[in-house]
Amino acid sequence: MVSTPGPPVAAHPVDAVVVGAGLSGLYQLYRLRRLGLSTVVLEAGDDIGGTWYWNRYPGARCDIESMSYSYSFSPELDQEWEWSERYASQPEILRYIHHVADRFGLRGDVILRTRVTRAVYDQDSHLWQLSTDTGRTVTARFVILATGCVSVPKDPGIPGADSFAGAVHHTARWPREDVSFAGKRVAVIGTGCSGVQAIPVIADEAASLTVFQRTPAYVLPAHNRPLPSAETARFKADYPAFRRAQRLSRGGTVFEPPTRSALEADETERTAAYEAAWNTGFLNGLLRTYTDILTDEKANETVAEFVRAKIRSIVTDPATAELLSPRTYPFATKRPCLGTDYYATYNRPHVTLVDLRTTPIETITPRGIRTSDGEHALDMIVFATGFDALTGSQLAIDIVGKGGVTLRDRWAQGPRSHLGLVSAGFPNLFTVLGPLSPSVLTNIAVSLEQQVEWITDCIAHLRRNGVTEIDALPDAEADWGVHVAEVAGRTLYPAVDSWYTGANVPGKPRVFLAYAGGLDRYRAECDAVARDGYTGFALSSRP
Repeated sequence: MVSTPGPPVAAHPVDAVVVGAGLSGLYQLYRLRRLGLSTVVLEAGDDIGGTWYWNRYPGARCDIESMSYSYSFSPELDQEWEWSERYASQPEILRYIHHVADRFGLRGDVILRTRVTRAVYDQDSHLWQLSTDTGRTVTARFVILATGCVSVPKDPGIPGADSFAGAVHHTARWPREDVSFAGKRVAVIGTGCSGVQAIPVIADEAASLTVFQRTPAYVLPAHNRPLPSAETARFKADYPAFRRAQRLSRGGTVFEPPTRSALEADETERTAAYEAAWNTGFLNGLLRTYTDILTDEKANETVAEFVRAKIRSIVTDPATAELLSPRTYPFATKRPCLGTDYYATYNRPHVTLVDLRTTPIETITPRGIRTSDGEHALDMIVFATGFDALTGSQLAIDIVGKGGVTLRDRWAQGPRSHLGLVSAGFPNLFTVLGPLSPSVLTNIAVSLEQQVEWITDCIAHLRRNGVTEIDALPDAEADWGVHVAEVAGRTLYPAVDSWYTGANVPGKPRVFLAYAGGLDRYRAECDAVARDGYTGFALSSRP
């Protein structure tokens, strides 16, 4: 049984607290247990699963292939679990996470329905004290934030939302009970990846569907399908070699890297290459065709126009096709989406697209949504408005480090940390998949294992050597921030308003939030730091 909140008592100290019981938090618990540390996981949700617990909206599924988007630490687990689809749905991924938790006996150290609200570091004892919304407090030497890259929903910020008389749902906080769209006039606000997945499913059932779009997405076909047992058996036979290749890869997925510029190929050759990539159903298929898609605007435009031509070939109404065609930002500088019948959905007579750039929303009314062009009468509104990504889940906790400095104040101009792992002045506080690490630019199933293993090895080193505190050195932290910015600056990413840069959240500092140098390079950087005795960090012990 999973533990549930107890009375408001101060628990005896544990070696480590992990915040979050998703894929990262559960693997961190597994590794710390093997190290012999007393560890507790604090989870705000009613169940384990993290992203795959909260995001249960219609059509929710992974955009990395199931056989790749899974733990690699256990060869036995690889062989025994059977994925049913090429791209697993949310229910199947959640079943997988539950299977892992049960197989390795992880549930007993997870405390559910317990949100960490505050964490304060004691400089004298080298211990953290965590407070929760249940009144429970926990003291620990080490704290690992496994709170997720995209786990804090963005407030839609639309006036009048509380006045609507119908049902309101957010894709990131979907109810556990079934939601029926039958006979209803439904609105979806937002066309990022969650909206792209939900819209065709909702359209299948709703009496009418109105999609409110501010910025169109580049949506690639998933070509999802069942996985025959013979195919999975062949894959499993090669799993050990595949897992090794994943760990050494640039993004946690295995493919043959391109060798030529898109501008070196003629239009016929490029179109054939793009067509082949489009038909693979891979999220990064088009990015893998040529070397300079993300670094050269002219090269990028060749693939962007290819996608726009695909949209025009699918969507029968030319005006709607044009509204769905991205023209204000280069391909893949906002996260592209994998979809199933997304563009074809707009050919259905009961589906309407509203362009918020020409007719913005003025307010939500009791009857529906009023734009500058008039009111849309509705029975249900679905917000698919995204997240306060990468920093939101950490800054949601009042974290107080050395000298009473808060993480919120320290990050007022953007996140600062060494290797995306430890922020100076906040010792023994590690982050998995946090800002300034590869995280969302990679297959996070591979990235999280790399970071969890580095953190675990670091803690083991500290304990072997009687060290009670590790803190990032300010100069090393600053150097890493400069390096992250320089690497991003060689790409087209930073110039675009996106959640990668924090531009989707009003008042959030504009900083490119992820390390764009590749997981292979990042792994090498982290390994070198550890091999050289944790350079860039200050190690100390209580007197």
